[in-house]
Order: sequence, then C-alpha cells, then structure tokens
Amino acid sequence: MRSSTFSMGICGAPHRPPECAPQFLPKSGRVGKHDRLPNRPFTEHNHGMHTQTVLGLVLAMASTTLISFAYLRQHGAAADLPKLSFRHPFHSAQLLLTSRAWLSGFAMETGGFILYVAALALAELTLVQSVAAGGVGILAVASARVERRRLTRREAIGSMLAVSGLVFLAISLIGGAQHSAPPALGEIALWLGATTGAALLALAGRRSVLRDGVAYGVAGGLFFAAGDICTKLATAGGAWFLFVFPLIAGYLVGTSLLQIGYQSGAALTVAGIATLLTNALPIAAGTVLLREPVPNGALGTIRILAFAMVTAGAIVLARPRGRDQRD
Repeated sequence: MRSSTFSMGICGAPHRPPECAPQFLPKSGRVGKHDRLPNRPFTEHNHGMHTQTVLGLVLAMASTTLISFAYLRQHGAAADLPKLSFRHPFHSAQLLLTSRAWLSGFAMETGGFILYVAALALAELTLVQSVAAGGVGILAVASARVERRRLTRREAIGSMLAVSGLVFLAISLIGGAQHSAPPALGEIALWLGATTGAALLALAGRRSVLRDGVAYGVAGGLFFAAGDICTKLATAGGAWFLFVFPLIAGYLVGTSLLQIGYQSGAALTVAGIATLLTNALPIAAGTVLLREPVPNGALGTIRILAFAMVTAGAIVLARPRGRDQRD
C-alpha cells in the first residue's frame, strides 16, 4: 500500500522525473529477458530507523529460532525412521506423515515460515536473511542441549561470530534507508536456474565428492535459497504473486532433501550447511537482483562486517565434525 502511494505521489506529479515516465512492459506486449514487471512493491523509505524494518527483523529472529528447533525435532524423527528415498516418494512421505514427532517439527517449521513471510513483507531481503543466518548459532546451542553436552570450541566461536554479526546488523540500521528496485525477469530466471543446477551437481557428486549428509544439506539449502528469493518476490503482490509456484517447488524439494540427509548426517552439519546457503545466496540476491544498497560511511562498513560475521559463523558451525554420526 505504501509503495502505491509513493508511485502516485511522485510519478503522478506534473513534472515527474524521467525514470517514472516509461512503463516496464514494452509496447509490443511481449516480455523480454531484460524487461521488468511493474515496480509497485519496490520503493524507497527514508525515516531513519524504520519501525516496520525493526518489526520485520524481530519477526525474522522469531522465525529463525522456531525453525532451528524444528530442524532438531525433524532430525530426531527422521533418523529413527526406515530409509527414505526419492525413488519411493509416496512410501517416504507416508513414513514422515505418520510420525507424530516429525509432524510436530514440521508444524513448527511452518509457523516459522509464516513469520518469515511477514518479515520479508516489512524489511529488505538482505537484512532478513542476515538475521536468519544468525539462527545457526541458536541451532548450535540447541543441538548441544539436546545431546546434553557442552559446546565445542568451534561451536562456541561460530555462535559468537553469528550473534556478534546480529549486533552489528542492528547498529547499521541507525539512520539507514530502505530501498529496492524491480528485478529483470531474465536476471531472476538466470539466478534461479543457476541455483537449481548447482543443487543437482551437489546431488550428483554425493558419492564421489561429498558425503551423503553434506550433499543433501548443500542441495536442500540451495533449493531453500531459491524458495526464499521467490518468497520475497511473491510478497510484493500483483503479478509477482506468480512466484508462489516456484516457491512451493523449492521448499518441497528442499524439505525432502533435508529429511534424507538427516538419516546420514548430524543435525548441526546437515541443517547448518543448509542454513548457510539458504541465507548467503539471498543476501547476495538482495544486492544483485533487488539493488538493495548498503548505507554510506561508517554504517555501511558496519553492515558489511555484519554480513561477513554471520556468514563466517555459519561456515564455522556447518563444517562437519570428523565423521558424521546420527544424533
């Protein structure tokens, strides 16, 4: 709603700026690879620390916390089930859907996803994903508590990096502006195609290059990343809502891959790797596809440092511990 008001107030003025004059769809009516959908949802807001952005990041933190606990719940349930396989999808689905423990984890994940969608509707993709990336620290602590053990030195360092990154991210919001631009359809298609291709390559090399648990975590994370980007686009409404279809496909395949990975890898390894990729790629997409800018000056430096710290924390925590074992 706010973006529609912005468009009418600026572009409807008698002396409108040149960039508001052309429409994004060509006169021929056909959409080319460099054409863009209407830019209604992609706007600029300059209000210092935006109330809606802060609310969006609070929702993102609640989302990543709930999803982290959901991953642990699903890992424990999937690890106790007979072998799951894409070759027998209906049988595997039946095993999962008849497990009360797995269903409770899936319900938690669904609740986390609803909060995530709400967060994306209020804040930039890069900011929301940075908060979500810090959730791997929550996953590490929760994993240690479930296993009734202390955090290892690596887990403690990774958690500290992730949490510190979130603090720096909060500082970088002071005096910042929220802005995004409508992405070109060709750029979106190329990005999603490359992400899907990388996921398929990870699965193809799961025996020769990557261990099963790691490969399924990588592939699942990549499909989740594609779904996250589509979610941001779909929340814009209008014609962008059509991205709900690749959104569903990405999350369905990603969830399935994670359940298979849970049977051959530790929860922190499989879900940690998935979380890393699920957040690192959309952070990059927010900058490349949506042109979400970094603040100028010291705040910009702090935000870049925040991105680096949450990503580094996720990398440290996602690294497999020797030979993966079931929790």
